[in-house]
Order: sequence, then structure tokens, then C-alpha cells
Amino acid sequence: MKAIVVTDRAAGTAGMRLVERPDPDTAGLASLEGANYGDVVVEVHASGFTGDELEWPSTWIDRLGRDRTPSIPGHEVAGVVTALSYGTAGLSVGQRVFGLTDWTRDGTLAEFVVVEARNLAPLPGDVDFTVGAGVAMTGLTAWQALFEHGHLGVGQSVLVHGAAGAVGSMATQLAREAGAYVIGTGRAAHRQLALDFGAQEFVDLENDALEDVGGVDLVFDVFGGAIGKRSAGLVRAEGMLVTVAGPPEARPANGRAIDFVVVSDRAQLSEIARRVKNGQLRTNIGQVATLDDAVAAFNPTERINGKTIIRVRR
Repeated sequence: MKAIVVTDRAAGTAGMRLVERPDPDTAGLASLEGANYGDVVVEVHASGFTGDELEWPSTWIDRLGRDRTPSIPGHEVAGVVTALSYGTAGLSVGQRVFGLTDWTRDGTLAEFVVVEARNLAPLPGDVDFTVGAGVAMTGLTAWQALFEHGHLGVGQSVLVHGAAGAVGSMATQLAREAGAYVIGTGRAAHRQLALDFGAQEFVDLENDALEDVGGVDLVFDVFGGAIGKRSAGLVRAEGMLVTVAGPPEARPANGRAIDFVVVSDRAQLSEIARRVKNGQLRTNIGQVATLDDAVAAFNPTERINGKTIIRVRR
């Protein structure tokens, strides 16, 4: 099978290469002796890639700390189940699915990938594979930030950093649907896009004073650094700062702060898919490229707003 691999951490995305790798051993997977219980083989139709994946230790080493290069990056997938491990239940061969793969195993920038069945959910037949791959990571991250960790409720206020970005736009839409008041942030050029996704106010981080926002019940931070520090001071008493940018460097004086790593969740994926199918949730896909053009797509000559999706099959 064709796959994108990385071997040199220092090279970043420029060190990606398109190579031939062996197909998954479907016969061994299905046998009692060779089974890794709970795994399925997915024929990849579309794949996503997160920009900082190559900084994650799990891209380069396994759970025991052993080198696992050349490794296949990408952990967002939409495709069709082609084989089941012995004893696997809940999915069937030929089923359309989407979700996330394990961080320490080869990923989805390939024609096939082996995934734990529990990390996948059915993808409705009228939802395109590129859309499925585009909402797997972004939708789950936003959902878990707002509801699982941030406990956002009706009538509360939320500050969403990067509201026009791939994750921020998901959070903006989900927060509005939940009945929250949404303040988005980002570059001046992204103001209208953030408002189109549902933000009721917008803060230009380059020209506006973030502190003028006043107090909010929840901050969802995707930036960290100085922005994350300043955001801690905006959290009201009993409020929450939730970040995916690593351990918070500052904490709210009378609230809480938490950083988290997204995990796949079938029930949450199903809720996201239902909203996409019903038109309640729009993806934010900046470009779609083929697997042959993936290396160039991940090394663009100009800034791309939104998610880059690799269409592996048509």
C-alpha cells in the first residue's frame, strides 16, 4: 500500500515521504492465533493530519519507549471496514466509519489502517468521507473541551480562541447550539468567518485589548503562551480555563484550569455525525489533496485557514 512516513523528527513535515508499505495482515488478524482483539482494518478514503503531530513523542516511540520509525502519521480517518479481528463486535465488514486511531500506532496517511473498533463510529451514507475525516479530531476536541471538561451550560459565556480555525469553528458552533454566548478571537482577517460560524463578538488579538472582554464562564484556549496567561484573568469565579496547548502557565484566581488530550469516543462521534448530517455543524476544510500530493499539501507556500484533508480514494 502507499503511505506517508516520517523518520527524522528535526525535519518536520519537510521530511515526509511517500513510500510503499505492506498491507495489513487481514488473514492473521482474523485468526484466533494472530488476533489483536478489538482491531479492524479500515480502507482509508480520507485522512486528516494535525500540524503538531510531529512534536508528539508518540509519533516516534511506542508505549515502551522504543523507536518505531519509519512511522505513518495522521490519526483522523474516514473509510470502510474491510476486515475484523477475531472476536470483534459492534462493526461489520463494508461499513462506513470515521474516528481516531491510537497515537502510538501507525496512522491514517495510508491506503489502509488498523484501528481499535471502539475508536470508530458509523458514518452516515450521505456524509462525504472528507467531511468525516474533517470533523473527527476537531469535533471531538471541541466537544470534550466544552462539555466534558468545561461543563458549559445554557446562558453561560465562553471565549473561544481561534474561532475561525479548524477546532475553534467547531467549538463556536457547538457552544451556540448549547445556548451559550460566544466570543471568538483570532486575526482581523478572520473576523467575518468567526461570526459566520456563530460567534456573537470577535476580538482581534493583534489590535484589540483582550482584557476588554471582561469576565467569562469558560475559556477554550488553543494557543497557550501569552494568550493563555492573559486568558486566565478573564475567568469568573467558579469558571474554567480549558486548554489543549499543554499545562496552563497561569490559572484563574477563583476558578479552575485543565489541559487535556482528546480521546476517541463512539457516542460523541455519533452525536457529531448526526449534527453534520442534519446541517447543524459545518466543517472547516481549507484544502483537499490526494495522497500523492500530501507532502506538498503539508508544506504549503502560503497560509491555509481550515483543515487540510487527504483524499486517499475517490
